[in-house]
Amino acid sequence: MKRERIVAGITNGDINGIGYEIIIKGLMDNRINDICTPVVYGSPKVAAYHRKALNIGNFSFNNIRSPGEANHKRANLINCLSDDIRVELGKSTRDGGEGAYRSLEAAVNDLKDGNIDLIVTAPIDKQSIQSDTFTFPGHTEYLQQSFGVDEVLMLMISENMKIGTVTGHIPLSEVPGALSKELVINKIRVMGAALVNDFIVRRPRIAVLGLNPHAGDNDLLGTEERDVITPAVEQARSEGILAFGPYAADGFFGSGQFLKFDGILAMYHDQGLAPFKALAFDSGVNYTAGLPVVRTSPAHGTAFGIAGAGQASPEGFRQALYVACEIFRNREINAGITENPLEGQQADKMCGDSDELPLAE
Repeated sequence: MKRERIVAGITNGDINGIGYEIIIKGLMDNRINDICTPVVYGSPKVAAYHRKALNIGNFSFNNIRSPGEANHKRANLINCLSDDIRVELGKSTRDGGEGAYRSLEAAVNDLKDGNIDLIVTAPIDKQSIQSDTFTFPGHTEYLQQSFGVDEVLMLMISENMKIGTVTGHIPLSEVPGALSKELVINKIRVMGAALVNDFIVRRPRIAVLGLNPHAGDNDLLGTEERDVITPAVEQARSEGILAFGPYAADGFFGSGQFLKFDGILAMYHDQGLAPFKALAFDSGVNYTAGLPVVRTSPAHGTAFGIAGAGQASPEGFRQALYVACEIFRNREINAGITENPLEGQQADKMCGDSDELPLAE
């Protein structure tokens, strides 16, 4: 159902972390009401606890029972947690995990039913949320199963970088065995589609990183580049995707070469997220590419160590909300371009068709 205003669902994350702090601080900026109608899935009791702990007296939620009751000029809250839930700031507890799951479940159900347009998820504690109903490494895998998608991509977004990872939350020792040509090419395809559909990049250029130091150094330090990554890049090129690489990760970031690409594909979690968070820890956004719906999250975690201290920056949450709304609108624009091919041809002319870039070193 198409609405004039975007209705943004927001999950509270782990109730013992900084989720409520970044949400409240972020929604205190009334300009957000100009771009969307925020609907938080959580608890008035938990929200009041955090407001008191943070000494925030000039903010309150508009309590509603469903998104249809939302006030477009206020920050709204739907109660979906138990009245007996207990907040223990800075601790990983069963109640903290239960609160995070109930919020996520309610928001996803409303997203499936079309009652909200997108979701922004506050950070969860991956240990405490585990239960008989949640057995996933994180949000990404849960959402992939919830929406029945074969392939998704964790895409980290900042002002000057979009970087995804081929493998996700798995031990480093398992990464080489998990890599395959098919997996790498599938991730390239998801990234390419996201850059076109979600960010309106008509001819996206994608850099693919190597797995080993110096991208294998001509097989001296490993053969994954020769056997897996290079064939995947070549396959992508044969499909018309402007993929380049494999690049040695250290020189790629150290030389600033990452600024020349629309998207970057790393082989494993820390290879991509370490440089990303070094450059955009407070303002970075985690986007799940490949879903039929829009989901973003601030790139940081629950930050138990500073929960309730008033030190958490809302910038990541605010950017996650902005990016989610931008992607939602971009998908609408792209759908319109698809309906009118002449608009697509005009966009291609404006963006240009050049695919000349330095070769991998």
